[in-house]
Amino acid sequence: MNNSVAPKKKLTDEQRFQYLISGISDYAIYMLDPEGHVSSWNAGAQRFKGYLAPEILGQHFSRFYTPEDRAVDLPKRALATALTEGKYEAEGWRMRQDGTRFWASVVIDPIYDEHRTLLGYAKITRDITDKRQAEQALRASEERFRLLVQGVTDYAIYMLAPDGTVTNWNVGAERIKGYSYDEIVGQHFSTFYTDEDRAGGLPARALGTAAREGRYESEGWRVRKDGTRFWAHVVIDAVHGDMGELIGFAKITRDLTEKKKADAALAEANAALFQAQKMESIGQLTGGIAHDFNNLLSVITSGLELLTLKRDGNGDSKTLDSMRRAVERAATLTQQLLAFARQQPLQPETRSVNRLISGFESVLRRAVNASIDFQLRLDPQVHNTVIDSARFESAILNLVVNARDAMPDGGHLQIETANVDLAEREVRGLAPGPYVRVTVSDTGTGMSPETAARAFEPFYTTKEVGKGTGLGLSQVYGFIKQSGGEVVIGTSPGEGTAISIFLPAAPGQHGSAQRDNTELVLIVEDEPDLMDVAVALYISMGYEVVTASDAREAKSLLDSREVDILFTDIIMPGMNGLELAAYTSQHHPQVKIILASGYPLPALKIEDAKLSDFAFVHKPYRLSDLARALRTAS
Repeated sequence: MNNSVAPKKKLTDEQRFQYLISGISDYAIYMLDPEGHVSSWNAGAQRFKGYLAPEILGQHFSRFYTPEDRAVDLPKRALATALTEGKYEAEGWRMRQDGTRFWASVVIDPIYDEHRTLLGYAKITRDITDKRQAEQALRASEERFRLLVQGVTDYAIYMLAPDGTVTNWNVGAERIKGYSYDEIVGQHFSTFYTDEDRAGGLPARALGTAAREGRYESEGWRVRKDGTRFWAHVVIDAVHGDMGELIGFAKITRDLTEKKKADAALAEANAALFQAQKMESIGQLTGGIAHDFNNLLSVITSGLELLTLKRDGNGDSKTLDSMRRAVERAATLTQQLLAFARQQPLQPETRSVNRLISGFESVLRRAVNASIDFQLRLDPQVHNTVIDSARFESAILNLVVNARDAMPDGGHLQIETANVDLAEREVRGLAPGPYVRVTVSDTGTGMSPETAARAFEPFYTTKEVGKGTGLGLSQVYGFIKQSGGEVVIGTSPGEGTAISIFLPAAPGQHGSAQRDNTELVLIVEDEPDLMDVAVALYISMGYEVVTASDAREAKSLLDSREVDILFTDIIMPGMNGLELAAYTSQHHPQVKIILASGYPLPALKIEDAKLSDFAFVHKPYRLSDLARALRTAS
């Protein structure tokens, strides 16, 4: 028995390579002849494409292409590209034997012999359908995320490079910050910070905190492209790569300006409510004290009357008079306290604040000193309001005196009237609608916020001891509140003060100023004694009066007041009364005109025939003369 083992057959290199190619199943590796027919087939080709070697050898490789690709000669162009460029590489749909498709990665290389004769092509195909589906799913996910981010308009969502450079930009960022994508990508995100924050190094600190702690969150002012500011809530998250390295930052910004305004409005409303409650409580306490004090004063007053009747002339008279004056001062004090407590008796009537201020102007001017420029700016169309005239005059005088005291070295003081239509919550405590605003403004020392907040409290004063009771503004406040209005202080230290009184417009005015029943007479007279007589006569007839000492001053009053009657002397320096009457007829035809002179009427007619166009009274005139002239005036 021969136990010898037969020697192994030795393989050539070509056989080894053939076995290697045949055994590869993850790639379709096969040969094509120069015309594109399949000349070899491996296991991978069979697995991918479904053909057995006998079924496909000798067939043209174009059968692996889709009908669409064959229609455009893609197989032929692939071979031509391989020849001209030395390789053809592409991805695309390919067909299996059963008609299904797969996504293939294809490489075609031309094969030459040692004489550079084309032998055919080596073709390697790999099925990467799963890879493509994964890539498509990733792209779809990224697209959905991109669309999601781009669709968000209420938030600015964008990325930063590690150095803070903007790398992308969503629609919300463009809406909130004002920059387009092309304008801002590549710019440093510190562009959005205020000059103060940049100077303080806030952008760098924000990125440093996010890099170190993973997140930075804050609120603060940011700047839009147009330079305006908005209140922003900012979140910066650090973004790290697979190896943990910092690759940038995700930044989300939200515009909270409206919320901040709402919070500020709520805080202001709460502060106003607290102030109103405090003032109401003080008012109730003050009113109770004032009423009790009045009762005590009544007892003291009655006692003084009895003592006066019984005094025996032994030197008690002076003491009793001093006590009586003290009681009168105390009674005045209680009236001021009652005014603040809104418990004073009022006599409201529909009046024009312009008329009240004009009629009181001489008193107001005497209340200020020569170093103060005092001006009136009265809107001639201002509405009427329902007001107690005497209390209103007292309130204005209080404000003027306060303004005067705030300007010891002189300045500018102005009283202004205007119509205003208030919106909801524009002035605390007042419903929306038409109001009359009277503003007394000065260029004095102004008030600090703390002082302004307490200015209306009774007995609160910043004046020296003995220079004021602290009841002036509180009296104004109580009276205006009792009249259905409101008082607002605008002031700052060194910038002066403007105190505005808001009073409801009288009903039924339909957007235009209405006249009260009292007519206004402008008396022009250069003789002071005659002026006083004329003023007294007209007031006795129920007219309101303003005065001027010459035609220039009269013209100014005519142009700024609602004058009903002009009563002027004829003989005056400068423009005479007849010339003033002619000016009034031309520019203010609704004004009735009465001329007065000590010269006989016939003599005056010789000088100017136009005198007969106006009513005339002869000096010295009596009440009946004025009444007759008023009936004939036109």
